[in-house]
Amino acid sequence: MKIDTIGVQAFIAIAESGSFQTAAESLFLSQAGITRRLQNLEDYLGVKLIERTTRSVALTKVGEEFLPHAKRLLSELASSLTEIRDTGRLKRGSVTIACVPTVGVRFLPRIIQAYSALYPDNHIKILDHTSAGVSSAVLQREAEFGITIADSHHAELNSVPLLQDEFALVCRDDHPLSRHEALQWKDLEPYPLISIGQLSGNRPLLDRALEEQDVVIQSLYEVQRVSTALGLVAEGVGAAVLPRLALQSDAYPRIRVLRLTGPVIARGLVLISRKTAEFSPAAEALYQMVRRHQHSD
Repeated sequence: MKIDTIGVQAFIAIAESGSFQTAAESLFLSQAGITRRLQNLEDYLGVKLIERTTRSVALTKVGEEFLPHAKRLLSELASSLTEIRDTGRLKRGSVTIACVPTVGVRFLPRIIQAYSALYPDNHIKILDHTSAGVSSAVLQREAEFGITIADSHHAELNSVPLLQDEFALVCRDDHPLSRHEALQWKDLEPYPLISIGQLSGNRPLLDRALEEQDVVIQSLYEVQRVSTALGLVAEGVGAAVLPRLALQSDAYPRIRVLRLTGPVIARGLVLISRKTAEFSPAAEALYQMVRRHQHSD
């Protein structure tokens, strides 16, 4: 159904002023112009809304019944247009993003805090997935953009480098390696470790790097989440090789983080989005804020 909002506006102006001339002036139209708009509306509705004589203007019965509905229609339309305009101007709205879980430990929280200070009414939904899950969420439009491990990505995705996140040895303060400040990868070979399973994007990256260096590490325990590995380390079950971003300051007082060299192995984190994506104003503001944190950890 085509709604003749211009005709409705003319009808309300005539009904409220009781004069075609006054109504025309209020809408910056000629008398002929406002008459034509009213006639178009009446023709569309198939009823007469206004009775006009040489001396007076009066609403028909149908016109009287229609007037409050017409006013409400224009009021709701004006409110909707204002809301949409403010959504763009004030960047109001909801944002859904996807990220690998470790990004949500240290990198993302400070950005979210800064964003919330600027846009306190905006709602943010974070989908924490595996690296592949982040890409899928963005491709399927479940998230407007994502932060994930750098790798070959789908042809429909844009990828912007964010930062390098080094792998480190995480152990408890009573572990035999805890007295060192830094270690070579070869130093780990005699010790059984807690490893992250193949579902994680970290595992293939580490496996490739260690194979190139001819380093073989023992995996006695395998988990799927970095948070699980941290819990096992904190309880003294063993040590683990984890990305530094996974380690929250002071969360586990007895845990030590040792730098691994020879070589330094790091994973790249990237910001991904669909190439054809049109961000909502709220999402665009958050996306640009994340980009401004490139190369910081």
